[in-house]
Amino acid sequence: MERLWRKIINHAIIAPSFRCSRLPPVNSINNVYQTIFNTFQPLTVADLSAEHPAIARRTLQRWLKQLVADGKVRARGEGRGRHYVVDLNHSAAHGLILRDDYPRYWLFSDEDRDTDPPKIPLSEDSKDILGYIERPVHVRIPVGYQRDFLDAYEPNVTFYLPEPIRNQLWRMGDMEQASKIAGTYGRGILSRLMIDLSWASSHLEGNTYSRLDTVKLIEHGQAASGKTVMETQMILNHKAAIEFLLESVKEADFNRYTLLNLHSILSENLLPKFIEGGRIRQHAVGIGKSVYRPLIGEAHISEVLDSLLIKARAITDPFEQSFFIMVHLPYLQPFADVNKRTSRLAANLPLLRANLCPLAFLGVPEQAYCRSILGVYEMTRVELLRDLYLWAYERSVEEYRSLRQELSEPDPLRLRYRLIVKGMVYQVVAAADQDAIELIEAMVAAEVKPEEQAVVKALVIEELRQLHEGSIARYRLRPAQFSAWQAKHYRTLN
Repeated sequence: MERLWRKIINHAIIAPSFRCSRLPPVNSINNVYQTIFNTFQPLTVADLSAEHPAIARRTLQRWLKQLVADGKVRARGEGRGRHYVVDLNHSAAHGLILRDDYPRYWLFSDEDRDTDPPKIPLSEDSKDILGYIERPVHVRIPVGYQRDFLDAYEPNVTFYLPEPIRNQLWRMGDMEQASKIAGTYGRGILSRLMIDLSWASSHLEGNTYSRLDTVKLIEHGQAASGKTVMETQMILNHKAAIEFLLESVKEADFNRYTLLNLHSILSENLLPKFIEGGRIRQHAVGIGKSVYRPLIGEAHISEVLDSLLIKARAITDPFEQSFFIMVHLPYLQPFADVNKRTSRLAANLPLLRANLCPLAFLGVPEQAYCRSILGVYEMTRVELLRDLYLWAYERSVEEYRSLRQELSEPDPLRLRYRLIVKGMVYQVVAAADQDAIELIEAMVAAEVKPEEQAVVKALVIEELRQLHEGSIARYRLRPAQFSAWQAKHYRTLN
């Protein structure tokens, strides 16, 4: 078995590559299939026409349709973005894609925990992505930015997250706060979110801070010994970026202001040139251990970024919107560096606005995340990243669901009318000579919608009943005012 497996691996490595080694000009359906089989990357009709120029386009389209019907090839996408990949089940018979060590799960060691290694469930579509990404870099096909990948996406028509997955995410992430003010849930768990997301996102960039080190840094300003200044700065930048998102969550959107400033905060003191923070890159960049070459040209990048943001804003489902940003922002690489960190925090904006559980990337192995992103870079395939997203979100929900139960949740009506209620409490106490109930009813009738007057009146009376010398400063009251009012009206309200 081991000898057979080595033979299969060798075959995968030395197999001819698309654009690197042309096949003999045999114009047959089998030859077309062999091109798709050997390439291990999605191919469009135009790609295949370039490889087989002697085959008429209509003939090529007819053969592709036949290969799909025979179960040898899968078609993905529509229109110009339609591409063809070898069918996983059919290619398994050739021993090229499936591997014994990930038939159902993606297994990784987890150095930060004493438990068993995390098991990330894999969909069938993800396994061929892994099969290609795990090939040596020198035999993978160099590829540049594919504009068709973005152009083929139609908001609320195209979905990277199928409806069953979106429904599953909603069931997991809905904390029964959809009617509350945007960001309410995020602010409720702010301290925990800053620690978890700052630590986990930094860890995916190779940061060696432990979670305990991160707690000490964020809560007490104590930098960990033996760590680089860059690692410390990275954690603090995450903290500031999360605060920025929550402070502006009601106004923030997928626009240049939000994205550029988010990047500026995350990249502070980490880029070679200070001016590059929050600015579209002006030079070419490379991706380590990848054959992907991002787009070049500030004007071109800027134009594509605007198109990307327009599509992102148009997406109505917060999970699809979140995942879209996780896919396309790193793929475009609009900044000189810190693109993936920006995408991970930006992916939380739709969730925070909808008061859904945030995505903290807790326990996500660095290797798993990197390979998932490589699947996007080199194959414009999202399935592997989608599997990781679903698994990571489930872990986040498990963490924050228990935390939410420990928190005392603010009353949304009290939050909405907090300034009015405080003002009414002050007026009642300051006017000690007037009838408290009559004064409350008059003020409520003047300032509150009829359907909410009874509830607000009850809130004012409740706060007056609980008023004591240790809480009067909250209402800008002086001790003498409180004493005078208490002597006349305290019993009236109790």
